[in-house]
Amino acid sequence: MSHDASPRIRHYPLDVMLQNPDKLADWLLSSLELKSTVFHVGQYCGTWQASTAGRRRASFHVVLHGECWLHLPASAEREAHSLRLSSGDAVFLLRDMPHCLSPDFRPPASGHESARFGTMSPLTPPPAAPTTSPTAPATATTSVGIACGFFEFNSALDDMLLSLLPDHIVARRNNPSLDGARAIFDLIRVEALRDAQTPSPLIARLTDLLFVYALRALGAEDEIVPCFWSLMRRAEFAPLVTAIIESPGERWTTGTMAHFVHMSRARFCKQFVDIAGQPPAQFVTLIRMKLAAAMLRSGARTPDAAERVGYQSESAFSQAFKRVTGVQPGAWRRACTTHDSIETHVSAEPAGSAALQLH
Repeated sequence: MSHDASPRIRHYPLDVMLQNPDKLADWLLSSLELKSTVFHVGQYCGTWQASTAGRRRASFHVVLHGECWLHLPASAEREAHSLRLSSGDAVFLLRDMPHCLSPDFRPPASGHESARFGTMSPLTPPPAAPTTSPTAPATATTSVGIACGFFEFNSALDDMLLSLLPDHIVARRNNPSLDGARAIFDLIRVEALRDAQTPSPLIARLTDLLFVYALRALGAEDEIVPCFWSLMRRAEFAPLVTAIIESPGERWTTGTMAHFVHMSRARFCKQFVDIAGQPPAQFVTLIRMKLAAAMLRSGARTPDAAERVGYQSESAFSQAFKRVTGVQPGAWRRACTTHDSIETHVSAEPAGSAALQLH
């Protein structure tokens, strides 16, 4: 396979590129093998604090009725902050990270950010609208209905893909980008009220859909932390990302990418890291391995997948694939074939068991 000094890729009109965050959200999720698991649905009254931290898993909270606060302590990437959550809002924590929900706008004391206390009772229909001002803070006497659970990503490749996203996403019910998600939330609430003792397994499927909408809303935010969508919102980088995805076999070196966006190598590398949160070479490798994984899952031979994503050496490709996914290409293909031949079902754990694990 031979390459010219720069990829022969057509440039795309800006008005088309601005639509790409939605398309790329679907593309990104297509290989995440996302499954929502271990649900507990109920409500709190009085003084309480809930958290899904400490399980080494991604997690979520959906506010079914009432209001509460999400508290996130300071980290290397951001200052401590608290967010008010209202009925219909959801938060997706893509890493296991210290956090808690509580009815108090004041954050917990240092060292207690992930503590859990209070009793979650079975969910009941939401109470009548409060007579207080809608801008008043939530109080300890207000009932708050919550659906909580975990995400599982079944592939080692998923961890690399998730590095392209911020560590948490908040989906607001009143966000114009989430118009379609409101119907999903209403279905989640209906399912949550069906049986107070056994959470409906359909909540898992519905939450998966809600997560897709959350990613789309993320692409519309004015200010987001360095991640994949940050690149797509920059006119000078969006065509490059699309070109890499559409032609992964081209010679995407730092030099050719800098030339593509009409920048010097130094300026390109600095801006890319500042915007995406990772070096351009690492990004290209991730995209190539994601596409190769999809080819192998569809039955492609390892040499064919290697060539299509730009590797002349099957050995070099296998090493890169294992470095990203943790397994050899052949083992990946066999595992995917076995996985696809078995019907899998997600079922909720008994409410008592989930309560012990979550709260």
